[in-house]
Amino acid sequence: MLDKQLDEANKSNSKKLTNNNEMNPLFSKEGEEEDQRQFLQPSSYGTSDTNKARTKRERSDGKIVSYRSSTRSKQKDNQHYVHDRSGSLFWDDLSHFKEGTIPHSVAVAITIAMVCGTAIHIYYTTLFYFLEYVWHTVPKKTELLPTSLEYLWIPIIIFTMSILVGLSVVILGEPGDLAYTIKCVHEKAYVELNHMIPMIVASIFSIIGAGSLGPEAPVVAMCACLSGFISLNIFKTKNRNVVRKHTLMGMAGALSAFFGEPLGGSLFALEINSRFGIEYFEHMIEAIFCGVLTLSVFRYLSHLEVGAVWVLGISKTSSSGPIPVQYVFLGFGIGILGACIAYAFTIFHFFVMKSFDAMNLLDNKYAILRAILGAIVITIIGLFIPQTLFWSEEEFEVIVTSAPSSELQHVFPTSGLIHFEIDCAYKALLLGIFKLIAISFTIAGGFRGGFIFPSFLAGAAFGRFFIYIFPTMFTNNNDEILVCLCFAASISVALTKTSLATTLILVNLSNEPNFLAPVLAASLTSLFLTSYMPFIKTQVSREDIDTSLFTLETSKWRNITSKVIEQIRTRQMSECEHEKKEYLRMSSIVLTDASEAIHLDHDDDEEEKKNTEKNDDNDDAKAALISPHGNNHTFRMSKVSKMGWFG
Repeated sequence: MLDKQLDEANKSNSKKLTNNNEMNPLFSKEGEEEDQRQFLQPSSYGTSDTNKARTKRERSDGKIVSYRSSTRSKQKDNQHYVHDRSGSLFWDDLSHFKEGTIPHSVAVAITIAMVCGTAIHIYYTTLFYFLEYVWHTVPKKTELLPTSLEYLWIPIIIFTMSILVGLSVVILGEPGDLAYTIKCVHEKAYVELNHMIPMIVASIFSIIGAGSLGPEAPVVAMCACLSGFISLNIFKTKNRNVVRKHTLMGMAGALSAFFGEPLGGSLFALEINSRFGIEYFEHMIEAIFCGVLTLSVFRYLSHLEVGAVWVLGISKTSSSGPIPVQYVFLGFGIGILGACIAYAFTIFHFFVMKSFDAMNLLDNKYAILRAILGAIVITIIGLFIPQTLFWSEEEFEVIVTSAPSSELQHVFPTSGLIHFEIDCAYKALLLGIFKLIAISFTIAGGFRGGFIFPSFLAGAAFGRFFIYIFPTMFTNNNDEILVCLCFAASISVALTKTSLATTLILVNLSNEPNFLAPVLAASLTSLFLTSYMPFIKTQVSREDIDTSLFTLETSKWRNITSKVIEQIRTRQMSECEHEKKEYLRMSSIVLTDASEAIHLDHDDDEEEKKNTEKNDDNDDAKAALISPHGNNHTFRMSKVSKMGWFG
């Protein structure tokens, strides 16, 4: 129903704009069609797997049509994407309150921030209440297990929650995931509201079940649903690209609230949709604005401060001083190593997913069995290495600082089965490898959540391994922090393709702004090396990128410019045609003169031969006759010379 409403509205808007443009010859449809260009192929930044992932595409008139992996057809009407910002003053736009204008965007952002900030607060309050109750209150107060068997609490909770995850999928329906949210942003511009409740329920059970996925993806999906609903039903938005802007504003608010970093969180919501950079760039300012508002609402309701989360140095308020420029080159090198690790993990994960698919476990009818199979691997790893459990936001600090396992925040008991500690190189390597394995089986098992912080922890573990291998290279705590942050950035960027956002998030959450350059170097290097390796296959190139920047005024000036350019080209072609005709005319004259000259020369030779035979015996008469003939011959040759045969 919503798709039909958008289609009808987009058609009517397109007709109105077309009729208005037909009134002015400068804005004629011919000028628009002359400047149409082929759009980017969906596999520009990836492999052919993208073509399989995206089964539909959005046409310029707003309709959803079948997607083809071959060359794309040209857009018929670029006016569909044009935003009407015709008011010269803020009050003009405010009085008309047209969709896409600045006053309209501000009002929508405030509404989305209030709704999404409150929803995230309720979600977080519920999640952390049950986390504390299940993992600490119940086992410590009830003392159901003796001290020697406390480690059994880990498999009891994990298997119980995995069954509940499967039941929620069977009963409530498909909750979707981050990849599905990205697909909806590209194709429909919004996420249907019926996915919100299944995602909330499944993600809470998944996170309480100690899976290696976090709450970032659920809050993104939840806020995408709410912001799309607000745009379509409260503000009655008709333009599909404006609806997409509002959906991205909700996603930006969700990640800003989750990370506590408005700029990095907002950029993450924009970057995550594509494999290389921000393609929905025209929505950036509104998305960041909504991110700041949502962060403020959520933090105010939750009584949380805004600032660093991890104490990696002396304190949260202190940071490292200036660093040597050589560390930037170190960041490039770590980016290469992190990209290689992520590439190996991607191959392994695709193998795991194919194995689950071969057993027909990806069908939601078998969601319970699928979750139990994933829980088996998670439990085995967690019993021996408890640092791999949960989404690793709090555990990240423990790994970077090599703190004892007793400081782990969520798991009980913290020692696990064998009292695993990160005190040497091979243990750090084991932690990094098995954390990635846990991430893979958590996803394959049908648990719902995001893998941003889990990938951070895996990178920190590999960073600790690197430090243990080369102890003489890193002589102080700041060097160790830098290495761990660079590894965390390179592995996360290889999977999410969010080089700018990941860098800002890591340096701000760790309160290390001076590490920006080397961490950014690691992120960009990893992005360049893995941009053709899709982990989230719904990350594709947007289709309306050629016409996305233009407002109504800039679109008209664009048509005027194209008209002028076309006139210049026509004049140049006309001049070339005139020169060509002149050249052919001169060539014809030259050939005609040459033919005449040859004919004249031949007549002179014949006449001279006859006169010579007639007057052979009379020398005086011969001399008398030759003179006038010679003058005539000279005249004729002068005439030929003037015609250009020799000149």
